Amino acid sequence: MNSTELQVDGMSCGSCVKHINAALQPLAGVGEVTVDLTAGRVKVTGDAESDVLLSALKEAGYPASVLT
Repeated sequence: MNSTELQVDGMSCGSCVKHINAALQPLAGVGEVTVDLTAGRVKVTGDAESDVLLSALKEAGYPASVLT
């Protein structure tokens, strides 16, 4: 299974973590979402395309970029 690591801007609290999970979990191909609030990073395990992940985060109000 693949994983994608994202740098996500604007995360500052537990509520942000919930919003990130709510935006990504329902997407096709997403297996697990791990949010590192301190580092501002999100790791997504699964086969979802990075463009789909970035679009969902942008729509949720969290601009992001792909690290790996």
